[in-house]
Amino acid sequence: MSKKLLEEIEAFLSETGTGAFRFGIKAAKNGRLIERLRAGGRVWPETEIEVRAYMRLERDRLPNPKKKDRAA
Repeated sequence: MSKKLLEEIEAFLSETGTGAFRFGIKAAKNGRLIERLRAGGRVWPETEIEVRAYMRLERDRLPNPKKKDRAA
């Protein structure tokens, strides 16, 4: 499960330009989260839920060009 989560996080970091340390702090109050996942570590299910919720919330805040096209 950690590998899939890490892939999703890496995609999020790429999309948003967020740094790994900053992401860890904002998503789970753990600046070394990404470092540990990249090294093969795991996360608690509760942490995974927090991280996914953070990414979902942040993606909702991003400007979405498709929404503008529909409104026009």
